Amino acid sequence: MFDAIKTLNALKGTTLSVCLAIAGLAGTGMAQAQAPAQAANSQPANSAAQPTPSVSTYRINPGDELEIYVWGEERLQRQLKVLPDGTIAFPLVGQLRVEGQMPQDVERMVSARLREQYRGDVPFVTVSVRAPAGMRFSVLGKVKSPGVFDTGRYVNVLEALGQAGGPDEFANLDGVTVIRGSGANAQAFRVRVGSIFRAGVDTRDVRNANLIQIAPGDVIIVP
Repeated sequence: MFDAIKTLNALKGTTLSVCLAIAGLAGTGMAQAQAPAQAANSQPANSAAQPTPSVSTYRINPGDELEIYVWGEERLQRQLKVLPDGTIAFPLVGQLRVEGQMPQDVERMVSARLREQYRGDVPFVTVSVRAPAGMRFSVLGKVKSPGVFDTGRYVNVLEALGQAGGPDEFANLDGVTVIRGSGANAQAFRVRVGSIFRAGVDTRDVRNANLIQIAPGDVIIVP
């Protein structure tokens, strides 16, 4: 009888030890599972990812209005107009030639000039074209509304003719000429859009039309 009681007590003690061990393992596992979450939660609230760099195919022209913003530096936020010589002046950076550059190119230029002003990483820089006033071209000749146009975006020659109200009744649409540049650098491009204005236009007609993209300062002549 006495031996039976001792055996029962021993079994109880073993069971208790096993339960405590399991509880200890569970607690350790829970602590390990919570540790990464606590570490993640301990990250500063302002460690959010920086803005995604923008990508633009627009090339800056004199007369364009740019907005330049250096993140975290309100004193370095400016709206600037590109001067006739194609340059801008920016605090701590100085004079920059931006004509012909894309906005992301100017972002890199500003960041490079600011690097010597900071011991650590240079703040994120964004550049956007608020008013692309430099995108100006002329349409002359046999169109309904000849004149100078400012679209604020790149257009092809067909869209440019649309800005001028389209060709008039007697226009020679296979003799349209686009003049680019001046003096020794002047170029002339022949455009044939007659087939596009006829019924049954197909892809081959569009390819043969030579619908070039209009550049700032182009002059389109419709004979």
